[in-house]
Amino acid sequence: MATTADIRNGLVIEFNNDLYSVVEFQHVKPGKGPAFIRTKLKNLKHGRVIANTFDSGAKIEIARVERRKYQYLYKDDSSYHFMNMENFEQIYIPAELINAPQFLKEGQEVEILFHVDTETVLTCELPPFVVLKITYTEPGMRGNTATNALKDCTVETGAIVKVPLFIDTGETIKVDTRTGDYAERVKV
Repeated sequence: MATTADIRNGLVIEFNNDLYSVVEFQHVKPGKGPAFIRTKLKNLKHGRVIANTFDSGAKIEIARVERRKYQYLYKDDSSYHFMNMENFEQIYIPAELINAPQFLKEGQEVEILFHVDTETVLTCELPPFVVLKITYTEPGMRGNTATNALKDCTVETGAIVKVPLFIDTGETIKVDTRTGDYAERVKV
């Protein structure tokens, strides 16, 4: 059993018979009364974020989780298939457990979070940034760059990303998988 002193960002705890990841926490010591911990917890099954307050020193149950590296293989009708890089074991994961499935490309490495006690998949996380090639975009008009105007482009995974007007078809860009936004142009 752990206490609230062990709370940190990314910690997975068992709370209300479910698994939650600590997104944010703040230790508050008011002038009057006892200290407490204000947290934002993300449900690992539903993805909903809730706010909760723990009394300082309260007992919490830390869930045993493990991050493992897997390689993305392919997608079929219902799920995405991954392979463990160490023992070549294959697993499949539904799209709702992946943080940005539209940016997955074959051969890409991801981290899969497992609940150790039950050996179940909790989440699949792509790296913060992925490098993708643009397969189609409208040509940019010359002299139209005075404003921060954006246009749609289709990347090699089929996802649509907003990019600046000077980006053309065939170029390679870096995309933020957390927000889906264009980050920068990459020279190959």
